[in-house]
Amino acid sequence: MSFKVSVQPAGREFTVEPGQTILDAALASGMILPYSCRNGTCSTCRGRVVSGSYDAGPAPARILEADDLARGYTLLCQARPTSDVVIEAEEVRMSGDIVVRKMPVRVQALTPLAADVMEVTLQLPSAEAFRFQPGQYLEFLFKDGRRRSYSMACAQAVDHRVQLHVRHMPGGAFTDRVFGRGDEPLKARDILRIEGPLGSFFLRADDRPIIFLASGTGFAPIKAIIEGMLGRGDRRAAVLYWGGRRPADLYQAELASGWRARLPGFRFVPVVSDALPEDGWAGRTGWVHQAVMTDFPDLSGHQVYACGAPPMVEAARHDFVHQRGLSPQAFHADAFTSEADRAEVQA
Repeated sequence: MSFKVSVQPAGREFTVEPGQTILDAALASGMILPYSCRNGTCSTCRGRVVSGSYDAGPAPARILEADDLARGYTLLCQARPTSDVVIEAEEVRMSGDIVVRKMPVRVQALTPLAADVMEVTLQLPSAEAFRFQPGQYLEFLFKDGRRRSYSMACAQAVDHRVQLHVRHMPGGAFTDRVFGRGDEPLKARDILRIEGPLGSFFLRADDRPIIFLASGTGFAPIKAIIEGMLGRGDRRAAVLYWGGRRPADLYQAELASGWRARLPGFRFVPVVSDALPEDGWAGRTGWVHQAVMTDFPDLSGHQVYACGAPPMVEAARHDFVHQRGLSPQAFHADAFTSEADRAEVQA
């Protein structure tokens, strides 16, 4: 049986078919709600059910705070209506020429950026332009039904090519291939299949100063966003906090430092959590979101774009909102989830 979903304050409606989640039905109808992982391991798709009944699944109780659950918030990527429902959620405005498609791609190059980070350049079909918002991601589609998500690390497809930053996860079915492990190592000229662009992580039109927050390869979509700002001549004040365990984890720190000369008002703050004496690290230490907390006692006038591991993203969301006055609507995130993260939520 299908049910109607009414969205406030947008005043939009769409129908959820049997087996669909609210998020999937919204996307199928052409309405874009905030989303990232689509598997219940982050809270980007958090929305409030005003009225109606639904099956929330187990994920919200693990991801959302008790107060949010009591007020009717849930994860729209997991919620399946059991009646007509009314929800409160932000509608994301997307450029009309951005279309989600499935297509074959060719591996054009594999370029090491660090011992455990590979830049993968994909050659897209030349018959049709692949347009996306800097910050969005694509998914690899494999024959056994598995999917793997990676953000574009470029602001646009130049010569029908895009770049991804892939971190090696030992034992990972896809990343082992990328790093030449296993029986079927990935190599130049291999053909893969993708779907994209996906996600709602991209720069909003706004005059407020920006804080970019990245951990590990969460730098990739933020790199794309900043390069998009450079290309447009966007002069908003912005600061990038990029965290890693060791200095080598900040694999394009020199590139990030160089943006200051091209983007007035831009600052780059590298943060290392587990530096060893042999690293010779003299910069900031500790958790990367705590560095923001130290520097900004009041975030009420800022926008935040955070990307990286779910614990970092969720800690930043909570602390920035509850301790530094950030508007919840001003926190935009893309949490990079692993198969282990997904398995934990689905257990």
